[in-house]
Amino acid sequence: MSITLRIGILVVGTLFIVGLVGLLAWGLSNRSPITGLSGITRVDQPAPDFRLELLGDGDITLSEQRGKVVVINFWTSTCPPCRTEARDLEATSQAYQDKDVLFVGANIQDTPEPAKRFLDEFGVTYPNGLDVGGRISIDYGVVGIPVTFVVDGDGTVARRWVGEIDIDTLKTWIDELLAGAAPEGNTEGVNKDSYYRLDEL
Repeated sequence: MSITLRIGILVVGTLFIVGLVGLLAWGLSNRSPITGLSGITRVDQPAPDFRLELLGDGDITLSEQRGKVVVINFWTSTCPPCRTEARDLEATSQAYQDKDVLFVGANIQDTPEPAKRFLDEFGVTYPNGLDVGGRISIDYGVVGIPVTFVVDGDGTVARRWVGEIDIDTLKTWIDELLAGAAPEGNTEGVNKDSYYRLDEL
C-alpha cells in the first residue's frame, strides 16, 4: 500500500471519528429531560388536529377552535397526579370561561364508566373524551401522564407541561397567549415527581 493511500485512509478515518464525536456531543447537549419523559417535542410546531368524541354528547375538532387558546390535558383515572390536579384544572377552566380559552381532556386507557366516575368525583365540567385507540396520544408523542399542552390561537403548540401541572405557571402561559405577548419564562415545564409512564399504570 502506498504512503499516499495510507495517508488518505487515515485522513478519512480521522474525519469520520471527529464527525461521530461531534454528532454525539450535539445530541447530548440538545437532549431535554422533558423530551425524555414525554416523547416527541411539540412546542413551536403545528398542533396535530384531532376529533374527540366527548363523554356524553357531541365532539370537538381542534382545527375548529382557531382563535382560542386550547389547553389539552392527557389523563387517566388510575393516575395519582391526574387526580391531584383535576380540581385545579377545573377551577382554572372556570376562571377563563368568559375568555377565548377552551380546556379539553383526553383520557387514555379508561373505558367510559371509570372515566365518567372520575369526572363526577372531581366536578370536571369542561369537555372530555376517550382517546380511543390512542391516536391522539401517539400524534402528540405522549408516553406518560399527566401531560398538558397549550395551543395558541393560530393552532401552534405554544407551551407544554409534563407531570402534575403548576397552575400558576399555566395561568401565566394562558395570559401571555391571550395578550399575544412573548413568553417571559420557559415554554416547557416538568414535575418529575408526579409523572407516570403508561406502562406503570
